[in-house]
Amino acid sequence: MASKYGKKASTKVERAMKEKNAGTLKSGRSGKKVTSRKQAIAIGLSEARKEGGKVPPAPGKKAAKKTATKKAVIKKTAAKKAVTKKSASKKATTKKASAKRKTPARKKSSAKKVAQKASK
Repeated sequence: MASKYGKKASTKVERAMKEKNAGTLKSGRSGKKVTSRKQAIAIGLSEARKEGGKVPPAPGKKAAKKTATKKAVIKKTAAKKAVTKKSASKKATTKKASAKRKTPARKKSSAKKVAQKASK
């Protein structure tokens, strides 16, 4: 049976444990000193993963799929089509609404002109 971890993983974990025991190992973001054995191992494995060593994926993080399934592709294209249909219908309704707004304004102004001429 093949081993889960490669040579790079064991060397990185060993280095992290030595730094932890010496008191020089620091965590990534906060920079605090690492005192936990488990945290030191996790840091070593993480570094091995970044460098491409043979290490299983981190627990809680799903491995990214390289190819999308057909169903996912179909759903995405259907969603895109629906969005374009909605935007097209919105454009059409705004054009109709603006056309409706313009016509009554012309009628009112022409009616005023007629009324003004009649009063003179």
